[in-house]
Amino acid sequence: MTTQLLKTSEADLAYDVHGPLPTADGRPPLVMIGQPMDARGFGALASHFPERTVITYDPRGLGRSTRKDGRVDHVPRTQAADVHAVIEALGAGPVEMFASSGGAVTALALVAAYPEDVTTLVAHEPPLIPVLPDAQAAERARAGVRDAYEKKGWGAGMAAFIAMTSWRGEFTEDYFAQPAPDPAAFGMPAEDDGSRDDPLLSDRSWAVSSYRPDVDALTAAPTRVVIAVGEESGDVFTGRTSVATAELLGQQATVFPSHHGGFLDGEFGYAGQPEAFARKLREVLEDAG
Repeated sequence: MTTQLLKTSEADLAYDVHGPLPTADGRPPLVMIGQPMDARGFGALASHFPERTVITYDPRGLGRSTRKDGRVDHVPRTQAADVHAVIEALGAGPVEMFASSGGAVTALALVAAYPEDVTTLVAHEPPLIPVLPDAQAAERARAGVRDAYEKKGWGAGMAAFIAMTSWRGEFTEDYFAQPAPDPAAFGMPAEDDGSRDDPLLSDRSWAVSSYRPDVDALTAAPTRVVIAVGEESGDVFTGRTSVATAELLGQQATVFPSHHGGFLDGEFGYAGQPEAFARKLREVLEDAG
């Protein structure tokens, strides 16, 4: 693995190249992106593609990628331009791409803006509120997470986030009538360290979950777009957003093993099934021919 630093006017973007460039097998590089997760989260998944050249990166302002634009918010179109710059720097495009969570939102924005960059995109569980029938209630639930974080810190915010993302079905008054979850019940600290800059719990990433996919651009693009959903996600928030996004694009969501973090090993405390997940991803990519 080699690490590169791409310096742009607004950010210094760190990305890792696992394998040779040009690729050894003649296949395009396989780019893996997340948000707010950085490159570290793809270690287990990348290890199951030893025959491929895999690219991972840290989004601007996260991990090793530093910002020079004076901003703290995370905007899909801005991050799409960053990923486009990385693909250009590789000199080996178009690429195949696996993108998860907020990274899947970035990837949808990338394909809409730069349709020649990606041959096949597997967009895993994009958390897109506007596609939901209960979008207004979902926005209220999201605000509740931010409010808990602002009021009591990371433990309270993360407990509220878990409660939101594990709620099954639409966000009804029953959801909002619940007492605030106890951080200790989730193994979270109750103490407040005073920081309020978490990209997941603050409103810094609201542009990600508020993104509305450009359906016309996505369907017109030469890219094969596959919306993926974890078999365990069912009718929780990201399961519902995945199914609804797939329907917008005139397809059914492709079912992958495990949950929202299905490609993770136990290192992050949210272990999925990375080997089975990688097997499914390989099948989907090979189906593209």
